[in-house]
Amino acid sequence: MKEYIAQNKERFFEELFSLLRIPSVSAQPQHKPDMQRCAERLAGLLMEAGADEARVCPTAGHPVVFGQKTVPGAAKTVLVYGHYDVQPPEPLELWRTDPFEPVIAPDPATGEQAIYARGANDDKGQIFMHIKAFEYLLRSGKLAHNVKFIFEGEEEIGSASLPAWAQEHKDLLKADVILVSDTTMISDKVPSINCGMRGLAYLEVKVTGPNKDLHSGHYGGAVANPIQVLCEMIAGLIDDGGRVTVPGFYDKVVELSADDRAQLSRAPFDLEEYKAFLDIAEVRGEKGYTTLERTGIRPCLDVCGIWGGYTGQGAKTVLPSVAHAKISMRLVPNQTGKEISALFERHFKAIAPPYVKVEVTPFEGGDGFLIPISSPAFQAASKAMADVYGIAPVPSRGGGSIAVLADLQRILGIDPLLMGFGLERDTIHSPNESYLLRQLFAGMESIALFYGYYA
Repeated sequence: MKEYIAQNKERFFEELFSLLRIPSVSAQPQHKPDMQRCAERLAGLLMEAGADEARVCPTAGHPVVFGQKTVPGAAKTVLVYGHYDVQPPEPLELWRTDPFEPVIAPDPATGEQAIYARGANDDKGQIFMHIKAFEYLLRSGKLAHNVKFIFEGEEEIGSASLPAWAQEHKDLLKADVILVSDTTMISDKVPSINCGMRGLAYLEVKVTGPNKDLHSGHYGGAVANPIQVLCEMIAGLIDDGGRVTVPGFYDKVVELSADDRAQLSRAPFDLEEYKAFLDIAEVRGEKGYTTLERTGIRPCLDVCGIWGGYTGQGAKTVLPSVAHAKISMRLVPNQTGKEISALFERHFKAIAPPYVKVEVTPFEGGDGFLIPISSPAFQAASKAMADVYGIAPVPSRGGGSIAVLADLQRILGIDPLLMGFGLERDTIHSPNESYLLRQLFAGMESIALFYGYYA
């Protein structure tokens, strides 16, 4: 594969850049035509790589790209999942380059060459690795498995349409494993493979006080200020030990054994380096757990946005009528997004004082999952990455969520394998998203080797 990459590197860049230039922002309605255009480009790349078929399939939302290659006498079938939608690029003023005009430039800290663009890592760069590894295996005569591809356009907004589409096309998607590259390694010193991910419950809360904005001189001190009330309510959602105070929140959380925690602790982690990277003096979280455990095996609650009143230029002495906040809860296996959302809504309304009204609106959500590290697919991925990196990868738990994978696991009856090659320095979802060239190429090599070991 190394030689194939060297011979075709410039073509690979041209093809990947053609994807990255399409602003496939699923969250913004004005980009709906771009979503269709990106799906069609992906289907074209699959056909050029050698797929028997590749089609753009309509859903209730943005289209799904499905492709496949049937190999006579194939031992197994691998279903590759990924997403072609990207996060909004804002704030644009913080980008050093145009987010939708990809460039190869040195990393400011290390000087290593990286691709800078929205989607360079998440997830266009990572699904591109699969297309090129497939192309190499097919053209070299080494492809021994059937391969199916399913690329969706709604992962960044909760994958609302894919479960129904997958249920309807269950027979079409039959496979032995779901192979996914949409995750981040713990370290570039030692590779890792995620054996699980957290789920998500995401809500918006609205606190209403008086029926209109009021003059802060005439009413201040006599009428409850919804922003202050909201802040007090939010402050009470986490106790001094870093635990969520919603009743029932931890009821179904399984405590890991000492052996399991020791296995996860094998992952390399430098706390001082972590704090320096984030420019913080100290970390904070649930007492009794390490930083990696807090982001992998434990649930949490965070405020993702809060607003209300006057925030424009200059002064406006107003006591606001309404205050809002967006709240995210990352969940571990056995917790469900639906159940936790209901528990939160009941609790938040119960702690509301009588001088305000509260509304809770659930948005996206999903469940977490775990896979056994003894599975043939996990072992094949481990051997492949050990060959490429020169050291065996460690199992890890992903702190983020790809909620639809739990749905696909349930619908199709097969486990996902999270073989991701991103790094924290890639700043996905933020300005100046990038992807190191060495990780892009190492991913292609590892994926190609996976197929050889997955017998």
